[in-house]
Amino acid sequence: QVQLVESGGGTVQAGGSLRLSCAASVGTRSFNFMAWYRQVPGKQRELVALVNRYGTITYADDVKGRFTISRDNVKIALQMNSLKPEDTAIYYCNAGRSTEIYWGQGTQVTVSS
Repeated sequence: QVQLVESGGGTVQAGGSLRLSCAASVGTRSFNFMAWYRQVPGKQRELVALVNRYGTITYADDVKGRFTISRDNVKIALQMNSLKPEDTAIYYCNAGRSTEIYWGQGTQVTVSS
């Protein structure tokens, strides 16, 4: 049973930083990709950042230059700097391998103005 467990959410003022982590119950290298998504009420879940098995990284346009995704053998992290109120959302860890997709339970990030 694959489990993804996020941590590191919280409340921060605009301009501040937070670091999210996602621990995987299996080695991260077993996934074709791992990613961070976010969702606000009433909107679709959107991709924030993704790293594939080759180490190629993709960012959403509105987080480029502010967020950094990283991966080691047991977890991925999302370093979020220069946070804005519009970054407020529930952030979800996501991973995929073969035909299976996995999601974490989500962690709330709130950025106050």
